Amino acid sequence: MTTRTWDARTDGEFMDRAEHLRRLRRLATIARLMDTAIRIPGTGIRFGADSVFGLVPLVGDAGGAMVGLYIVNEARRLGLPPAKLARMLGNVAADSVLGSVPLAGDVFDLFFKSHRRNLQLILDHFGMHPDELRKG
Repeated sequence: MTTRTWDARTDGEFMDRAEHLRRLRRLATIARLMDTAIRIPGTGIRFGADSVFGLVPLVGDAGGAMVGLYIVNEARRLGLPPAKLARMLGNVAADSVLGSVPLAGDVFDLFFKSHRRNLQLILDHFGMHPDELRKG
């Protein structure tokens, strides 16, 4: 069973629950914008900025990778263990490498949501459900 690490150290100070939730909400917003912000009407297919950026050869996939690395760094600062960080890096690498293949990579980007996968790894580590991040 996982334990919640509300007191994870960050920048030499202990983080309180409000700060922890603020960071997780920010990561959830970034992941949604990058992977699922727009729904194609009449289908269940959703895409985000990562898919749109991926249409620009090399530069777009590099931009998506930079955002993915930001999420991984925030996960490190929140206290995720190295094994989970490695899985997250693997997701970012797969998205970047496979997404850079012309045409097939664009289709791959529609279905492989690395940012959402990484957010779920973070939430699983803290034993949280995505609904807990909604303000209410």
